[in-house]
Amino acid sequence: MQIQIHAADFDLTEALRDHVAKRLAYALNHGRDIVSRIVVRLSDVNGPRGGIDKRCGIEVRLKGASTIAIDDTEADLYVAIDRAAERTGRTLDRRIARRHHLATRQPNPDHANPAPAEPS
Repeated sequence: MQIQIHAADFDLTEALRDHVAKRLAYALNHGRDIVSRIVVRLSDVNGPRGGIDKRCGIEVRLKGASTIAIDDTEADLYVAIDRAAERTGRTLDRRIARRHHLATRQPNPDHANPAPAEPS
């Protein structure tokens, strides 16, 4: 699982990089085999003006499936990372469950051989 972290408008510290990696490893534990790449974009939307403006965007590219993209904005960047990682993990779990359900469901015999229409 390849993780790319991009930071805009501030320095990306080693502590921040480690936090992102740990949170994603925990949140995406169940889907490691289908995740091909993760791109994390961290930014300070309002810059020095302050406010609820720290954004964490996570894009998870899956093998053989569409991409998962989650954004979260908070006053604290660590909270934004935590919430975005948690939401990404839940979304990936739902996607895996849906794939499993579609792969294991049995075809409905009524749909395979529809009854002929009765003459009116």
